[in-house]
Amino acid sequence: MRVCLLQGSPRKGGNTAALAEEFLDECGSLGMERCRIDLYDGQVLPCLGCMACQDHPGGPGCVQKDGFEELFSRMADSQLIVLATPIYAFFCTAPMKALLDRTIYAGNKRYGAAPAQHLLEGRRLASIATCGYPPERGADLWEEGLKRLCRHSGMEYMGLFCRRDWGRETPFLDGEKARAVRDFAQALHLAVKVDCL
Repeated sequence: MRVCLLQGSPRKGGNTAALAEEFLDECGSLGMERCRIDLYDGQVLPCLGCMACQDHPGGPGCVQKDGFEELFSRMADSQLIVLATPIYAFFCTAPMKALLDRTIYAGNKRYGAAPAQHLLEGRRLASIATCGYPPERGADLWEEGLKRLCRHSGMEYMGLFCRRDWGRETPFLDGEKARAVRDFAQALHLAVKVDCL
């Protein structure tokens, strides 16, 4: 089973990265093949809204030649896609948003000459997030966006793991958070494994 974690934080040693590392370490101990991509290391330009991708069957077909096609391929080759992001202005970071904007169009052929197709259909999607508010108020819009993305793309939404950052005076990663995100990895592994039987 392959898991692709897309890291949308600009801080490689930050809170979101700490949770992602614990998560991926647990995935490794469960025998999952892991892939981690730091979105701030690459370049995914914002969607142009040109709809050229809608006339390209069988693949993304985006006119922009940047890092998107490779990222999309990595997602398509995985059974589980995990989006890890801090919540900025009640949603994900800019590189993550650019990726999702491109994914929703290029990954779903509905508006052009190509036959209707969902290129990520059947994949599972989950998220790891951090925010400065209680998660039910800080990450609720993000989670709703993910649910809609899944409905639109034929993916299965597997859940959100979110923890609050209390500020620089309080260390973020502690035993509870580390155990909880590892439990999240175990629950996702079990759910995907059972569905694949």
